[in-house]
Amino acid sequence: MRFNSFEFLIFLPVVFLLYWHIFRGRRWQNLLIVIASYVFYGWWDWRFLCLIAVTSLSSFGSGLLLERCEGHPRWRKLVCGSNIAFNLAILGTFKYYNFFVENLEALLRTTVGYELDWVTLKVILPVGISFYTFQALSYTIDVYRRQLPATRGAIEFFAYISFFPQLVAGPIERARNLLPQFQQARHFDRAKAVDGLRQMLWGFTKKMVVADSCAVVVNEHWSEYAQFNGLTLFVLALLFTFQIYCDFSGYSDIAIGSARLFGFNLMRNFNYPYFSRSIPEFWRRWHISLMTWFRDYVYIPLGGSRCGRWKTVRNIYIVWGISGLWHAANWTYVSWGLFHATLLTIYLLLGIQTKYKENVAHGRLLPNVREVLQMGLTFSLVVVSFIFVRSEDLQQTLGFMRTMFLSMFDGCSLPFGKTLLLYSAALLVVEWLQREKQHALQFSANGLLRHRWMRWAVYYVLLVLISQKLGNEQTFIYFQF
Repeated sequence: MRFNSFEFLIFLPVVFLLYWHIFRGRRWQNLLIVIASYVFYGWWDWRFLCLIAVTSLSSFGSGLLLERCEGHPRWRKLVCGSNIAFNLAILGTFKYYNFFVENLEALLRTTVGYELDWVTLKVILPVGISFYTFQALSYTIDVYRRQLPATRGAIEFFAYISFFPQLVAGPIERARNLLPQFQQARHFDRAKAVDGLRQMLWGFTKKMVVADSCAVVVNEHWSEYAQFNGLTLFVLALLFTFQIYCDFSGYSDIAIGSARLFGFNLMRNFNYPYFSRSIPEFWRRWHISLMTWFRDYVYIPLGGSRCGRWKTVRNIYIVWGISGLWHAANWTYVSWGLFHATLLTIYLLLGIQTKYKENVAHGRLLPNVREVLQMGLTFSLVVVSFIFVRSEDLQQTLGFMRTMFLSMFDGCSLPFGKTLLLYSAALLVVEWLQREKQHALQFSANGLLRHRWMRWAVYYVLLVLISQKLGNEQTFIYFQF
């Protein structure tokens, strides 16, 4: 079930009313969340439910076994390693088996002339499998590290893994944050619910007004890149850069806002990344839940940045190679990951300061010249990197970039995208003004928007813009991951 579907507009209020008025009490509410989440997830294909149930059951059981094996390090390591291997095997079978078989077959055929007769699997990639698998793995690892006690409540654990607002595309929640919220009583908080609705409204605006509009143009013209000049291609890449941001951060806003309706606080997943002053800062602001997951469970165990400069570089390339592969079983994504690893390595070797304590232009309305140049460079590099993500293969990536850079000054006409650039610019202005807030519709008690009628005027305008895009809904990009 998609957030931007008619079914969800019925589903959410029904679950909300049942949650607060019928299923009273923590245990009954947790049970309702499990049922609702399985309905939500099974709406695509009910056969996928067995996968998330098996992942939940194996991870729940691993936590209990780790607790029983206390004092036996070898057994604890075996239990933890077995559950990790089991869940990665499920993920690998559905997401990566065909990718590796096809590439191995091509390698053997071109190098030694051997025809591999292995067959590929005709399987559908279950939506969100990478997200809930990583969420389950974090629980097992945290229990193994003794950073979290094993839970004995099966229903609350199943609710933690399958919680429908963030099930399909994150944020990838840690058990240390979300699981305790299922273990305690929850009471309706009107202020939290209202703020959640505001964040959902902003998420729908980003998704349906900006992202979906950009998607129509990008999908129509991307494969025809050879027909356009470099400036037009840069604008096309720019539109995709806004599309993927508004699509994914819009989903996160809707997920976080929906969770607040039920009394839950999910972690922040985006922190205005397009105002970053460096690539390292960008990755501390984009898809925060995934980046911190890789930091805590891959980068730091490898030695992080405390094992010498060249081993740090090695660790960066390992993490970003895996990150690219996590997004999709395609060499374009692996190349995208290695591209960012190279950029991060350059920042590291040059010793450029990137750990800023405050948002850009903190306490000021406008940035200074240096900050403008830093943001401009960072944003340009991000635009170029997303060409890898949008392209179907590396040949298209290289052809798009070559045409864009070699013919950048061949013409100044733009056959499409002018209105979309205005939408994107308006979005940036709003987010710039609200960059100290958790989301763009979190209004302060001061200023013009302190008046209720002004706030409702804003809501009305956004609802009108959203209503004009009904019937043109696009699926969320990150569902394929």
